[in-house]
Amino acid sequence: MKIGTFFARFIIGGWRRLAERMARRLRNNFYLYLAAAISIFAVVDVFALHSVVDMRQKAYDLMVRYRVVQPPADQQIVIVDINEASLAAMAADYGRWPWPRQVLGEFVQRLEAQKPQAVVFDILFSDPDVYNADSDTYFNDAIAETGNTYFPWLRLPAASDKLSQLKPAMIPGAKRMEGMPETDATVAAVLPFFKAVRDSGRIGTHNIYPDQDGVARSYRLFHDEYGWRLPSLPLRVAADLGYAQPPQADMLLNWRGRPFTYRYVTFSDVFLDMQSKEHTRAQDEFAGKIVILGSTAPSLFDIKPTSMAREFPGVEILATAIDNLKHDDYIRSPASSLPNLIVALLIVWATAIALYRDPDSDRFNRVFGLAQFGLLGFSYAMINVTHYHLNFAGPVFIGFIYFSLAKVYSTAAARALEKSAVATTVRAGHANGATLAVFQFDGGTEPVSAMFLKRLRKQVLKLAREPMDVDVVKGRQSGLWGLFEATVTLSWAYPLEDASHRERVELDLQRLRDAMPALVESLRVHSEKLAGEAVRSASVGAAGTEAARTEWRALFAAALEAASQGRK
Repeated sequence: MKIGTFFARFIIGGWRRLAERMARRLRNNFYLYLAAAISIFAVVDVFALHSVVDMRQKAYDLMVRYRVVQPPADQQIVIVDINEASLAAMAADYGRWPWPRQVLGEFVQRLEAQKPQAVVFDILFSDPDVYNADSDTYFNDAIAETGNTYFPWLRLPAASDKLSQLKPAMIPGAKRMEGMPETDATVAAVLPFFKAVRDSGRIGTHNIYPDQDGVARSYRLFHDEYGWRLPSLPLRVAADLGYAQPPQADMLLNWRGRPFTYRYVTFSDVFLDMQSKEHTRAQDEFAGKIVILGSTAPSLFDIKPTSMAREFPGVEILATAIDNLKHDDYIRSPASSLPNLIVALLIVWATAIALYRDPDSDRFNRVFGLAQFGLLGFSYAMINVTHYHLNFAGPVFIGFIYFSLAKVYSTAAARALEKSAVATTVRAGHANGATLAVFQFDGGTEPVSAMFLKRLRKQVLKLAREPMDVDVVKGRQSGLWGLFEATVTLSWAYPLEDASHRERVELDLQRLRDAMPALVESLRVHSEKLAGEAVRSASVGAAGTEAARTEWRALFAAALEAASQGRK
């Protein structure tokens, strides 16, 4: 025997023995105890582990990536891309990156002539160009002449705040929060080098904070630091353009599509055309547009993993944030995990109560499956037709865990608790009385439904008062076995000397025979009807184990023959 097979049998056998002991002691109470254990896990997960109940991240990624209805990218947002083609085209005259700032100053001046709505730099000018001071001066003067240019600054980790000399009040655009006391706290940050940029106040953070798995899904709209609110670059643009200001710090992005969904133009193509005497591009190309200047060149390292792709241009993340603010359609999702916890507990306890009442309910199994898919389908539909994301993935997963464990227990417990009267009398060393009733069914033009037979067996077991076996031959049988399909047998065994026990069995049998027509009528799936029945009683087991087997077979054969002869 292979080692793997040995261990598999050992584990299965151990589970069956454990299930038998648990079933004998706990019965249907197991489902309530399991629900309590799963509930405790769900609560701990929400407040400590954050791994299952609030499965916002992966569920959001899948749903937003494979939406049927994808919101379009705003055509008024244009990305001027410093890509590899631009770096190559500009290298002969201006060298590789970084170019002299005069290049960008000239670009802004010529761009302003087209009257764009806003010009947003996704480039951090943190240091002077020590080799081109005149070029820096040119750029500074060009920016000073504009009223719609915006620039980023970088918020450094808070752990470095004590090393900084920059107070929040010294940051352009920072706003004092009401009721907050003054402090001497400092903020670690990298501000733009140019005086004209700082004096304009049109600056904001462009920090992107990925989730724990390294994927960027949200945009930090502002930092609340030591009583001061420091706006982000998209929020600063939105304030001047009259867009709505979300109250929360982090905005879950409503992605417009995979990379390069927005309109991109190559920087070198635009800049060289601007300098040409004969223009090939429209001279109002950027009129009324929000122009974002950034880079997708891999060598400049502004590529980040997002919900839409593992490699997503950072400049397009900025474009998406501005687009979301403009249309006020960022994804709304409950910030708290408590709604997910409540839904998860409702699923678990509703399932537990249903299984406690009837572990073998086929109807409940179907309802449970449909409800789980329904919750996920509803969540998917919501993110397609609205900008709301109701995250039911965690609760559905918790419900699935509970249901799976409960059904495994139900199957194992049913096998462990099932008592076979036939097997008992075969193993017994003394004589027993036996009564066997055979019921045969006909489905008319349709075969007798297996579902009908299963439901009938369950109802008969509920109605019976004395210990008994109910066996079913179901499905389409081939050859000789086809004669026995759609047959239900009821078996009782009792001591020969116990007359009162035999009388109780006879009363039980008569009650079941009287109830059978009504049961068939209420449980039929197609046109099932009772076609024949017979009852036989005998003494079995008097001659020992082998004799008991033989006499049970003979009893079954006699009852089956009588039922077949009496078929309607």
